[in-house]
Amino acid sequence: MKRAVPLTITFITGFLIIIGFFIPHDPIGGLQSTFLQWYAIIVGFTMVLGLMTLAKVHTRKILRREAGFGYSTVLIGAMITTLSVGFYSGVKYGIFETGTPFMWYYNNIFVPLSATMFSLLAFFITSAAYRAFRARNIDAALLLIAGALVMIGRVPVGDIIWSKFPDVAEWIMNIPQMAAKRGILIGIALGMIATSLRIILGIERTYLR
Repeated sequence: MKRAVPLTITFITGFLIIIGFFIPHDPIGGLQSTFLQWYAIIVGFTMVLGLMTLAKVHTRKILRREAGFGYSTVLIGAMITTLSVGFYSGVKYGIFETGTPFMWYYNNIFVPLSATMFSLLAFFITSAAYRAFRARNIDAALLLIAGALVMIGRVPVGDIIWSKFPDVAEWIMNIPQMAAKRGILIGIALGMIATSLRIILGIERTYLR
């Protein structure tokens, strides 16, 4: 019974959403939009639940003085500060109004921190590119040559060296790259359809754990 109820709800909801794509009229078409609204509400509650769980885990880590509790202290402090500033600005000014304390906090603290995190990705991307572009076999050599041609063709110096480099880069991006990209997207779509059917039919039950 504990598993039968969520499995039944999942099956009925998934089945009606699929039918709604083929019959976009009431009452089936209306049910689809209603389910999507319920989904948005449930996602909102899960975010609150996740926030509470995050606070509980890191507060316990601080109280027990576990390894890395200093990072947990920073996280809890930042969380309390963000919520306090957000509630204050939302009640007094409107949370997304320009010139509010929340927008100052967002523009001067959150945005620079996000930019710093993304800038660190450049080092990981460089490391991954170095490993991927090592010509250990024919496939890796082709990837290396194609990557080099695209990079040369996409910078101004490539046009100076040889005027055909931009055309070669465009051909690689529009023909081989696009074909591979579409193949990957088709594979992803087929995988999503297979996974969705497994969930709707109750074969995939890991979300119940």
